[in-house]
Amino acid sequence: MNIQFSKYQGTGNDFVIIDNRDGSISLSNQQIAFLCDRRFGVGGDGLMLLGTATGYDFSMTYYNADGTEGTMCGNGGRCLVQFAHDNGIVKDHYKFIAIDGPHEATIHNNGWVHLKMSDVKSVETGEGFFVTNTGSPHFIKIVHGVEQLDVFTEGKAIRYNDRFTKEGINVNFVEHQQDHLFVRTYERGVENETYSCGTGVTAAAITSCLQKQGEHEIQIQTLGGKLAVSFKNLGGGHFNQIWLKGPGTFVYKASIHVK
Repeated sequence: MNIQFSKYQGTGNDFVIIDNRDGSISLSNQQIAFLCDRRFGVGGDGLMLLGTATGYDFSMTYYNADGTEGTMCGNGGRCLVQFAHDNGIVKDHYKFIAIDGPHEATIHNNGWVHLKMSDVKSVETGEGFFVTNTGSPHFIKIVHGVEQLDVFTEGKAIRYNDRFTKEGINVNFVEHQQDHLFVRTYERGVENETYSCGTGVTAAAITSCLQKQGEHEIQIQTLGGKLAVSFKNLGGGHFNQIWLKGPGTFVYKASIHVK
């Protein structure tokens, strides 16, 4: 079958996006993995289907690059909002549903999409920080020299340790640099470093202000570009009004034959 698709990227985190509002597209894990393959398919860190849902402007279904259905993807969510806008769903304020629940979003004149993330109700501390509810589970490790770090080797060792190997974990290496955080992420499902991870930088931002109640906006640098995360720290590991801000950029659209 021939499939029409679009390619979008958010700070280098790239996605294959398909309009499935008519419900005609049903892909196997193998077909999704093929589409995300950078040598034999389109290439992407994940694949998303734009669907319909009663009471919402659209629905978001996200798949990892290995073909498995994934949890929430922040960069993907912003890209899907821009894709929806580019394909006729034009709103001042968007409401959509994803696997982790409802989200809101707005598109701004500077090309950035602001995406409201799920509230965070707990942060586990120890050798690092463990945050389960920014949409995907994340482990945060504070490091020095993050730009020289072997993220693949270090991230894989944590992702496959005894605690996390069964369900998997996204591993974020974070360095405080002057007025921003530099974040690099090893993502489960991709099983490699990605240029950026939206839910990961969200987790990194809120853990940087665990002891600082009130409203904050944290500037983020990733390999793929700049992001920002604003939120309110209510204390006790509770955070709300969490907004992930950054680009959702159209790359190209085409069709491909999928067996």
